Amino acid sequence: MSSNAPAQTIPLKRELRGVWVATVTNIDWPSKKTLSPALQRSEIITILNRHQVNGINCIMLQIRATCDAFFESPYEPWSEWLSNIQGVAPNPLYDPLAYWITEAHKRGIEVHAWFNPYRAVMNKNTSSVSSTHISNTHPEWVHTYGNYKWLDPGIPDVIEYDTKVIIDVVKRYDIDGVHFDDYFYPYPISGVPFPDTVTWQQHSGGYTDIGDWRRNNVNRLIHMLSDSIKHYKKHVKFGISPFGIWRNKSTDSTGSDTYGFQAYDSQFADSKFWVQQGWLDYINPQIYWSIGYPAARYEVLAEWWANNSFGKHVYVGQAVYKIQNNADSNWYNLSEMPSHLRLNTMYPEIKGNVYFSSKSVTNNMGGFQDSLRTNFYKYPALPPIMEWKDSTAPLPPSNLSIQKTQSGIELSWNKPAPASDGDTARYYVIYRAIMPDTINPDDPRYIRKIIYNNSQTLTDTIGGSYQGVYYAVTSVDRLHNESAPVVGSLSATGLSESCGLASEYKLEQNFPNPFNPITKISYSLATKTRVKIKIFDILGHEVKTLLDDEKEAGAYSIEFDGTGLASGIYIFRINASDFTDTKKMVLMK
Repeated sequence: MSSNAPAQTIPLKRELRGVWVATVTNIDWPSKKTLSPALQRSEIITILNRHQVNGINCIMLQIRATCDAFFESPYEPWSEWLSNIQGVAPNPLYDPLAYWITEAHKRGIEVHAWFNPYRAVMNKNTSSVSSTHISNTHPEWVHTYGNYKWLDPGIPDVIEYDTKVIIDVVKRYDIDGVHFDDYFYPYPISGVPFPDTVTWQQHSGGYTDIGDWRRNNVNRLIHMLSDSIKHYKKHVKFGISPFGIWRNKSTDSTGSDTYGFQAYDSQFADSKFWVQQGWLDYINPQIYWSIGYPAARYEVLAEWWANNSFGKHVYVGQAVYKIQNNADSNWYNLSEMPSHLRLNTMYPEIKGNVYFSSKSVTNNMGGFQDSLRTNFYKYPALPPIMEWKDSTAPLPPSNLSIQKTQSGIELSWNKPAPASDGDTARYYVIYRAIMPDTINPDDPRYIRKIIYNNSQTLTDTIGGSYQGVYYAVTSVDRLHNESAPVVGSLSATGLSESCGLASEYKLEQNFPNPFNPITKISYSLATKTRVKIKIFDILGHEVKTLLDDEKEAGAYSIEFDGTGLASGIYIFRINASDFTDTKKMVLMK
């Protein structure tokens, strides 16, 4: 299956498109802390419906802002921003987190549970604080700092407690990820040290520098959580959204060429180390500055984080709330945020964006929501694959049927059997092309529908006259690995043809061609077989074995990277069962 669309015009099919839904002080949801449960649920539906139209496929939902809970917790009291008084359950009772998850998953939206690990009380003077709150049951764990009350990260019992609270959610709820923001040790107050000297003396662990000791305290929590999440649910992702500057180059030669606040030194958050150690699945830096902003240029930080991803995903945190609402005049240029998104595409390590916050997007600040709907997110995108968590694709759907009826074209298929890793279809992607065009499954413009509700049917309609229609249906598992397509077609007369997997062995011409330095080679297999694809130079010398693996019947594509090769003509050859074919391609640098 192929497309003649130019490569540079193909939208991204794999991209994390996220928003933060902040609950602290009722920023995004619920809009008031006095809303009834029915109105709270109504707002949830409204938010999710809007973001479904916006093309969002992930929300970071704040469920623990101040050692409280937006869910039924055995350890912490209900949040005051949910029921006006901390510790008072919604009446009538319901579980907000469970409701969010159910409704988001119906719409193909992941839910990453957002926890604040250390902030205990937002305002010591005005916050509602339950008698069962940790600041009352374990006051020895808590320090007052400014108007905050803060858990002491250096107390071993605090690390154990935080882990227990978070893993309880991992075990009991169908969340897709665990998420932290930028709050570790509190943002410093000038002239006011964080009062943990006694803790350092009691639990120094041999550290003679308090900064190193504090960083190790945070590291221990991140490491313990990473191991625990993987132990209990391998599919649950773990990501953190730190302050946008790790360290400045003037302080550390490996830092960014910036001149701002350094999270490593002032919040004791060594986010680069967490990624390097493999503890995180994604890093989501808050690059909340404009392109060209002197102290912290967006373009510099985007490149720095891309270069320090260590094979994990980078999702950039975007400050939608600043559009036409900031002292930096660049934010009054409505092309500023779109320029961020376009710049990100220069770096393959950057796999998406997360916007702060939900309300700023749905309020259409500076027309940005319109830009998402009509341009950047006009076509759907699947979240990117995390190969280190799961790289096994599910089996394709079976028994595809395509029939013309009075109401349209009816497609039906059967759920596949579990793949070798035990996973089966979580949802299905249906592609369509009107003849004589053919389907390119790497191009989201061919996606007709994504079905998340476990249904295995679709009624499609086509207006006007047409020669015929091609369909392809794929299975997608929990971590978004996509199967080979099952394909079929229907002529204008209603005659169904070639339903099932690929009916022949075929090698397509690479695309684009000429290329520099990456091109895609597509091929089809009629049966399960071992496949070899090799690259040769014009003299017949083997350059690379691109593929040598057993594959199920279906249509596939694989990338060839010509970096390091000289410009010229190259040959690619496929051997599969008794099928052999060869084609030429041109590398032009």
